[in-house]
Amino acid sequence: MTSPTTTEAAPERRVALYEAEFAADPHAAYARMRAEFGPFVPVDLVPGVPATLVIGYAQARRILNDPLRFPADPRVWEQSVPDTCPVRPMMEYRPNALRSTGPAHTRYRSANTAAIDAVDQHGLRTLVERVADATIAEFRAAGEADLLTQYAWPIAFRVLSALLGCPDETGRRIADGMAKIFEGVDAASGNEILAGAVADLVGLRRRRPGDDITSRLIAHDAGLDDEEMAHQLVTLYGAGIEPLTNLIANTVLKILVDDQFSGDLHAGGSSVREALDTVLYLDPPMANYCISYPPHPVDVDGFLLPAHEPVVISMTGCNNDPALGGRRTAGNRAHLSWSTGPHACPARPHAYLIAETAITHLLDALPEMDLAVAPDELIRRPGPFHRALTALPVSFPTAASA
Repeated sequence: MTSPTTTEAAPERRVALYEAEFAADPHAAYARMRAEFGPFVPVDLVPGVPATLVIGYAQARRILNDPLRFPADPRVWEQSVPDTCPVRPMMEYRPNALRSTGPAHTRYRSANTAAIDAVDQHGLRTLVERVADATIAEFRAAGEADLLTQYAWPIAFRVLSALLGCPDETGRRIADGMAKIFEGVDAASGNEILAGAVADLVGLRRRRPGDDITSRLIAHDAGLDDEEMAHQLVTLYGAGIEPLTNLIANTVLKILVDDQFSGDLHAGGSSVREALDTVLYLDPPMANYCISYPPHPVDVDGFLLPAHEPVVISMTGCNNDPALGGRRTAGNRAHLSWSTGPHACPARPHAYLIAETAITHLLDALPEMDLAVAPDELIRRPGPFHRALTALPVSFPTAASA
């Protein structure tokens, strides 16, 4: 296995991360990448948008903890990218912690951390249980459901909207815009829908503050203006709906298809939290992200990363790096699925709690639930960033037949 050196020309071949073949079997794709390129892989996020995908665990940790050489500000890069680029809304500059560096990052990060940390964990668990009860009641009598659209997504949407103090109608517009952005289909329209909806939410909470994350962000000493507020909410929704939906769905799928894991879970030998950690290692919902934009060429282990070209961390590739020695995944939280360094997810304990409570509640309510199709009939949504199903159909006895 060899890696390009600083004296070698950039490789002409780039791996396409947007094709259905990659979505169908990414682990095989990462293995091929590693054999051909080493820890740094030349990729196309979409046609005409090159990037370097980092699939080496050690290299990724160094990059994620080096914001001076690898800042998250994309403003120079995006000058060369058309507004119609389908991945631009996921990557472009926004005045928030995810896309800033230095004092601006500190200011945005402190406001978000304070607003999120004030969420009461006991109240959050009660909220998730209440939402889960109501959501299961909507399909329980049918004896079948698509857990992606009828359970995981409604849980993420309803719980996050409650935490942000967002009315249902506004939340639906936000979710619609965010889905278009993640899909990379009509992403520009999704960006417009999202911007209008979060602006309405900010206006509502400035007029009528409450005990919610949006109101706490508004009241924070950072003094966020309306534009800054809107972009904090875009980040929170982006991190809170799609990835959380897919984490719940991917973990339920793991429990349903892995007989040994499912048996251990029902026998009390393992927990839903361990199932979550296994999925976060093997199949995290955000497979490739944590993007930085080096302002100058940077040499890392003999590979020259170009200036102003995206460096994308493959959480899946890094977590499954053979250099880690096949460490046990269940209960081990050294994975990169929450990122690390200054941009690590500030809502990790809340996401764990929501997903764990939602899955536990589902398994308790429907203990005889089975996958309704063969595992190889399930389809993954293509896209360079997420690891997501198109559907998760299940069947279970109804109360009348039980």
